[in-house]
Amino acid sequence: MSSTNETARNNNKQPLLNYHHGFGNHFESEAYEGALPIGRNNPRIVPHGLYAEQLSGTAFTAPRNENRRTWLYRMRPSASGTSSAFRPCGSSGSSGSNSSGSDDSDNGSASSLLPETFGRADWFRDMRLDPNPMRWGATPLHSSKGSDGDDSGVGINFVEGIHTLMGSGDPMCKSGIGIYVYACNTNMSSSGEKESSSGEKEEDVNEAKRDMHMFNSDGDFLIVPQQMGLWIQTELGLMTVMPGEICVIPRGVVFTVNLIHNDTEEEEECHLACGNNNFARGYILEIFRGHFQLPELGPIGSNGLANARDFLHPTAYYESSEDKTKTTDRDDRRRLHYTIVNKFGQKLFERTSPHTPYDVVAWHGNYLPYKYDLRRFCAINSVTYDHPDPSIYTVLTARGGDEEGTALADFVIFPPRVMATDENTFRPPWFHRNVMTEFMGLIHGEYDAKKGKKSDGDATDASGGGFVPGGASLHPIMTPHGPDAESYFANVENSCDGPVKFEGGLAFMFESSAMCRVSRYALECEHREVDYASCWDGLVGSFPRPHT
Repeated sequence: MSSTNETARNNNKQPLLNYHHGFGNHFESEAYEGALPIGRNNPRIVPHGLYAEQLSGTAFTAPRNENRRTWLYRMRPSASGTSSAFRPCGSSGSSGSNSSGSDDSDNGSASSLLPETFGRADWFRDMRLDPNPMRWGATPLHSSKGSDGDDSGVGINFVEGIHTLMGSGDPMCKSGIGIYVYACNTNMSSSGEKESSSGEKEEDVNEAKRDMHMFNSDGDFLIVPQQMGLWIQTELGLMTVMPGEICVIPRGVVFTVNLIHNDTEEEEECHLACGNNNFARGYILEIFRGHFQLPELGPIGSNGLANARDFLHPTAYYESSEDKTKTTDRDDRRRLHYTIVNKFGQKLFERTSPHTPYDVVAWHGNYLPYKYDLRRFCAINSVTYDHPDPSIYTVLTARGGDEEGTALADFVIFPPRVMATDENTFRPPWFHRNVMTEFMGLIHGEYDAKKGKKSDGDATDASGGGFVPGGASLHPIMTPHGPDAESYFANVENSCDGPVKFEGGLAFMFESSAMCRVSRYALECEHREVDYASCWDGLVGSFPRPHT
């Protein structure tokens, strides 16, 4: 079992973080010495008065090499406090009584502030089939009501700031995917509150309005920060995830997202956040079936692409609410209640818990959240001729496509890399029609097949056009796409007389075998570039022309 240290770079003076290295490995971790049982999973008497609880990520009978589960040793079982029943979010306070008949109206809950549906889109009523190519400018910060505009003075946390762009299938049948964007400027938990130099809490938009914690019953989240880092607390431990890194939160794991502000010179140099730094922004891919895996390497051999050793898993970390039980202050007494949000069938439900969900003192297993630094990716490329298929840049894959050899979803990146092809190779991606759905995002810089903004306006202004950091594009199944006219002709004129290292940006792709429906938000938002397809209008016929 190996681990590494990482200094948490945020305003909150959080502890030094440790990580376990490896992908799919079985780890064990304890934050209190002697908390892990020896030689058995669920003894009659658990050390230190803890409770044993198993978290299963696959069926009991799944093949052993695919079986995922983790044993948790916690202060209270998750079932404790569930007499406060889940109720739909977005409802009035009239439904706030729990199953024991008591009233939850003073428990710190805030159902009126969360939408009824995850991502503010009804999975059936608000989704449309549309075969056209689409492109969006950088996702702006939206108000809690979902309107566009400058909402820098409004507190919007991670869950409130998610918008559905597209998806397929049905999470209730464990089939399909969801693709989302997020933009938020406040913490989900008060544990992320900043302190002033005098030691008093600052009253600003970045403070949490309430403690909110979430788990996803529908699938696994793959989160791609684009602007501002995330401080993520989970039942299994803590992670920091900066732009240029990704993380995966498996189905059922409770987590909280707070923000890391890039205030130090080190962060400005080391992390790839760009644009307006007063809010966090990024992308989310959700798979409703299975879990992410490393792609097979085939003829590449035993090394390359994303190496297993570079995936980092948190170590055990716990907190206790016991020290708050003696307070007489009403605001502090309200903090004894923790809002637990459950994404269930693409709907949001919430309940209150009398204890923190982060009381796991020790654990062992292989069903865990993890993070990965995209700078660690070992890119493979052609050294003779032609531009290879983008599948050569696959970081993670999820099996379950429509036929053998296809994926339900792939996460692909286009990292800095040397292009060493011959003098007659067209280096950007070629024109294409694909049996897969292609969704692309840009973390920083430019993508070599698309130019940036046509104007000097704000990146969120779709009138400027271009593929910009924080923006996105969609090429549905069998929809023609490829380099825009400007990029095409510039690269046709490129003599390619020597190797070139591309260092101009970091783009990624969510690729899926599923045909996706597009949300009403994606179709109607102000930052959609409605004339995107005009970027190919300059590609006119020139046949016949003498061959040179």
